Amino acid sequence: MLLVFLFLLFFSPGAVLSLDCYVCSASATNEECNQSSQECQLPLDTCMTIVDTLGALKAIVKHCASRATCNGAASFASVDSNGDGNSVNCCNSHNLCNFSGVDSIHKHTTLLLTVCVLLLLTH
Repeated sequence: MLLVFLFLLFFSPGAVLSLDCYVCSASATNEECNQSSQECQLPLDTCMTIVDTLGALKAIVKHCASRATCNGAASFASVDSNGDGNSVNCCNSHNLCNFSGVDSIHKHTTLLLTVCVLLLLTH
């Protein structure tokens, strides 16, 4: 009986650990953006951070995303030689792993804006 209980405890859908991410929309600073968090629901298993920069203006967006969506956006993101453009950071290593957006790896303006619009339309 104890084995059945342990099996159900570890392999039931409720036993799946979820990921908490900081969430915000168009915040000017990282500190402002990190005021609220959300528990991601499957299939959203990754914290996604988008930083849009245009001159002195900066907009930071953080939310839950699927790993495929985040990696796809990150692979096409770009910043020009003036520092203008978009950076995308994806993480899922631990809760609130998107505390900072400085580990941005890839960037691209057009695809990133398209992904943002699609995400906004689906909520």
